[in-house]
Amino acid sequence: MDAYVEKGAADADDGRPTPPAGTVHQGPSDPVTTEPSDPPEPSDPSGRPDLSGQADPSGPPDPSGQPEPSGLSGDGSEVRPAAERAGGGIMALSMPYQVVLAVALAVVGVFACVHLAMVFLHVAPSNTLTKRHGQAVDDWVYPEFEQNWKLFAPNPLQQNVSVEVRAELVAADGSRRTTGWIDLTAQDAEAIRHNPMPSHAQQNELRRAVDFYLNSHSEDHTPNGMRGRLSEEYMRRIAMLRLGDRSGDAERVQLRTVTRAVAAPAWGTEKNDTTPSYRDFPWWPVTDADRPAGVDRSRTEAGR
Repeated sequence: MDAYVEKGAADADDGRPTPPAGTVHQGPSDPVTTEPSDPPEPSDPSGRPDLSGQADPSGPPDPSGQPEPSGLSGDGSEVRPAAERAGGGIMALSMPYQVVLAVALAVVGVFACVHLAMVFLHVAPSNTLTKRHGQAVDDWVYPEFEQNWKLFAPNPLQQNVSVEVRAELVAADGSRRTTGWIDLTAQDAEAIRHNPMPSHAQQNELRRAVDFYLNSHSEDHTPNGMRGRLSEEYMRRIAMLRLGDRSGDAERVQLRTVTRAVAAPAWGTEKNDTTPSYRDFPWWPVTDADRPAGVDRSRTEAGR
């Protein structure tokens, strides 16, 4: 104790300032001593830490890590939580739109059921319904929904059949000449090619006319009753329509079918005979009613 008093007196005598209380005084051989500072005062008198601004640990954790937006957005529109926006589909529409959509779906469903029923009755064997309502079924199916087996069994089509026509023309001086064969099927194929919506006449008029003629005539082209004569008249009028401007000078017309087998693919080993075979129809005299202009005149005269 006396040593410390003497040392302090010596320091005062040297004229050096005395360090303030609470600072560390370290001498060359003295140990380091510090005075403890006062502990920080808690913000809550109860001593518990302040948890304001933090998520409630007792609630379920948010998987996104962000609070669910709600209230009003920047533009003033209401922002609903995702749980309220979960409903979608037809229930998300207003009631008038729901009614309109339900009616449209019902109409489409009824149409699909009726169409399937009509097609089924068309391809089904003869039965009571087809005998009683066969005309209604045919009116529904033909011509757009025709069903046949030519693409499948028993014998898929392996031939190309084209229809050609030529005419005997009479000049003003009475001389006659015969035109060359005009490929009517090639004209239809050219009109169909690159056309996304070809007409039904371009696709089926010639084929149906030839089938009508062959089914109503014998091998020697003798007509079988009224249907045979009607088929001849139908073929003549098609030919005159296709001849166009030359139909006014035509005295007679003749048609023929040209059948060619479909050639085998280049990568195949099958060899097909692609030599065309011809079937000539007889020469038919042309009447005024067969010409395109004559059809209009005959209708005018019939209406008088």
